Amino acid sequence: MHPIHLLLSLYLRASDRLLKDDMFVYVLKRLLYAIPIALSVTVFSFMLVYIAPGDPLNAIAPADAPAEVIAALKSAYGLDKPIPVQYGLWLLRALHGDLGASIASGRSVSTEVLSAVSNTLVLAVAAGVLGVLLGCVLGALAGYRQGGWIDRIASVFSVIGVSVPHYWLGLVLTIIFSVWLSWFPAMGAGAGGSAGWLWDYAHIRYLVLPAVTLSVIPMGIITRTVRALVGDMLGQEFITALRARGLSPRAIFRHVAKNTAPTVLAVAGLQLGYLMGGSILVETVFAWPGAGFLLNTAIFQRDIPLLQGIILVLCMFFVALNLIVDILQPLLDPRMGRS
Repeated sequence: MHPIHLLLSLYLRASDRLLKDDMFVYVLKRLLYAIPIALSVTVFSFMLVYIAPGDPLNAIAPADAPAEVIAALKSAYGLDKPIPVQYGLWLLRALHGDLGASIASGRSVSTEVLSAVSNTLVLAVAAGVLGVLLGCVLGALAGYRQGGWIDRIASVFSVIGVSVPHYWLGLVLTIIFSVWLSWFPAMGAGAGGSAGWLWDYAHIRYLVLPAVTLSVIPMGIITRTVRALVGDMLGQEFITALRARGLSPRAIFRHVAKNTAPTVLAVAGLQLGYLMGGSILVETVFAWPGAGFLLNTAIFQRDIPLLQGIILVLCMFFVALNLIVDILQPLLDPRMGRS
């Protein structure tokens, strides 16, 4: 083999090995960063419910209950121990998948939360996909046609998306498409209730209105993000060089999309996390049996174990989602793994 070819081959192998090592170090750092964040989330989830006034035992014991009954209930739910001890025992059980029992219903918190979170995940994924697709299309069109009528229409939609209250839009859509036109059901997640979600026509009809309502905010945010990224990218010198080389608009668009994808992925991941935790009003309006609806019920019932379980699972989902996005970004832009 020619010496130059041999040196080039060795250089390429060393570069590949270094890139893999950098990627491994990057992923390891992100995992190590996620551990203290997750522990902080457990402390926050445990302590947040103690800030609100009121006694959680009021949900199962009358106000004039004897002191012996109150003491027995506190002992049964572990509320008679110091807060640090309660946190330690709660965290140990949570690591084994046991989030305790609901004070109001007596059912397993893990079972109720997982069922509700699965329904919220269905709604959030549908709304997220719809919002991301519309946002990317409108943002790309506006970025390519800045100052034109397409740009103005996309800007109007993005402003409406981030400004209109969820609950108001949900009520308007319900009045129009459920009451007046009778196209879609107004409440619930299916004819059979919250159990056994299926991706068929009968169930998707219940999903349309809440998903559209929940998608307007990510659609508006991603539209504005993509518009700014595409407009900035089209002004870069390498795009001018690609045009001078005679590349087709489709080939140039692929370069633009590749360079904007990491930022769009990060924004989309954050929006999906917000959809999981911020759907309480939409789920309440449409009586969607998700985590937001269950959280609303737990707040009014002052159900501490249920509140802790919902907040913990939603926060952990958000942490895990951010971790996944951080790991996927270097796959789209390897420079991030070496930074």
